[in-house]
Amino acid sequence: MDAPLSSAPVPNAPPPPGPRFASPLKFLSALRDDPTGLLLGAQRTYGDVCQYRVARRMVFVFHPDGVQRVLQDNNRNYGKRTLGYQKLKLALGEGLLTSEGDFWLKQRRIIQPAFHRDKLRHFGEVMTGSVEEMLVRWRSAARAGTPLDVAAEMMRLTLEIIGLTMFSIKLTDEADDLGNMVTVALEYINERMTSWTAMFDFPEKLPTPKNRRFRAAQKRGDDLVLAIIEARRKGGAAHNDLLSMLMEVRDADTGEGMSDRQLRDEVLTVFAAGHETTANALAWTWALLGRDVGVGRKLRAELDRVLGGRTPTIDDLPKLEYTGMVVKEAMRLYPPAWIVSRNAVADDVISGHRIRKDSVVVVSPYVTHRHPAFWENPEGFDPERFAPGREIPRYAYFPFGGGPRFCVGNNFATMEMQLVLATIAQRFEVHLLSGFPIEMDPLVTLRPRHGVHARLRERPGSS
Repeated sequence: MDAPLSSAPVPNAPPPPGPRFASPLKFLSALRDDPTGLLLGAQRTYGDVCQYRVARRMVFVFHPDGVQRVLQDNNRNYGKRTLGYQKLKLALGEGLLTSEGDFWLKQRRIIQPAFHRDKLRHFGEVMTGSVEEMLVRWRSAARAGTPLDVAAEMMRLTLEIIGLTMFSIKLTDEADDLGNMVTVALEYINERMTSWTAMFDFPEKLPTPKNRRFRAAQKRGDDLVLAIIEARRKGGAAHNDLLSMLMEVRDADTGEGMSDRQLRDEVLTVFAAGHETTANALAWTWALLGRDVGVGRKLRAELDRVLGGRTPTIDDLPKLEYTGMVVKEAMRLYPPAWIVSRNAVADDVISGHRIRKDSVVVVSPYVTHRHPAFWENPEGFDPERFAPGREIPRYAYFPFGGGPRFCVGNNFATMEMQLVLATIAQRFEVHLLSGFPIEMDPLVTLRPRHGVHARLRERPGSS
C-alpha cells in the first residue's frame, strides 16, 4: 500500500550541502563527461544527501535509509514528472515504467500475474534453447581462434529471447529495427538530458537531424509492434508467450482488457527492459569473470557438480547458489538501471535535510552499491557478499528499484541471467583481449562503451 504523503517538514531543517555551479551549462557538461564520477565525488565530498543548484534543485540521496524514504516509505511524494521520464515517454508511451497514479496502479494489477514465477517455466526452456543455438557459432569461433565482442553477443541473444518469449517469433530483420529503436532512444534521451537543450526543452517536432532520426526509429518500432498485435488479434490462435498473457489479462473491477495502444506501450516497455538491461548485466558479468580467475573457477566447479554437462533448467536454479551470487555481485557493481530520478511533490525531510517541493531527487544504485559504510572493499568483485546467511541492509542493494515500483519483471530477468550464465560457463571460458578497454557508457542504462572483446576457450568434454 502507498505510504501517506509527508507531513510538515521539521522546522528549520537545513538544506542539503553542495556546490553551486557558475552556470547550468557547467553542471550539464560535468554530468555529460563523467556522470558516475560526479555522483561518487558528491557522496565523498558532501555526504549522503547533497544538492546541486542548477536551473532546478537537484538532490542526490545515497544512504539506504534515504533511498527507502524516496522509493518506499514516502513514495507518493516522489513522482516521475522528471525530464528523463518525460523523454522516455516519447519512446515507451504510458507503460509501467513511465505511467503514474491510478492508471499505473490499474496497469500494474493487470500485468503482474503474467510475470508470476509459475508462468515462467516454459520461458526457461526457450532461453536455454536460444543459448544452445548461439553456442554452435561460439564453438566455431573458439576452434578458429576468432575473438568475439561478448557484449554484442549478449545483446543479440537477449533480443532473440525476448522475441521468442514475447511474440513466439524469431526476430531477424525485425530485431535490427527494434534494437536500433532502443539504442537511438537511449542516446537521444541522454542527449536531451545532458546537453544545453535540457535548459530549454525544445519540442521534438522541430526538424533537426537528431529529432528526425529518433522519430524514424520510433515509427519503425511502432509499426512492427502494432502489426504483430493486429495479426495476433485476427489470428485468434493460442500462444504461450508474454503478448498472449498481456492480451488475455483483465481488470478485476471492469473485466476490460488492454487497448492496442496500451498493449503497444507495455510491449515496448517489456521489450526494452527485457533485452537491454539483461544484456548489459550479462556483458558486465563476463567482463568481471574475465578479470577474476578464482571466481570463474569456483563458478565452473559448481556447474560441473550440479549439472554434470547437461543444460540447466529452472528447477536447477535453487541448487546453483554460487551462480546466483555471481549475478547479484555483477549487478551490484554495474546495475543496468544505474540512476533513478523523481520529483518532489511536496516538501519533505531526508536524513535531517529539507527537500523542497519541485526538487529533482536522484537515487543511484551505482553509488549506493559502493557505499563504504555498507560494503567492504566496495570496488572489489566478491560474490561471497551474497552467500546464504549474509545480511544485506535494506536498500543498500536495489538493482530492480524498490517500493511499489519494484520491477515487475525481476523474476524473468534473474532467471534469464542465471540460465544464460550457467549454460555458457560450463561450456566455455571467456578470456578478455588486451588492448580493448572496458569502459562504462552511462546512458539511461549502463552499457560497456566499447564492448567486451574476448577470446573463447572451449572446455574439455563440452561438445
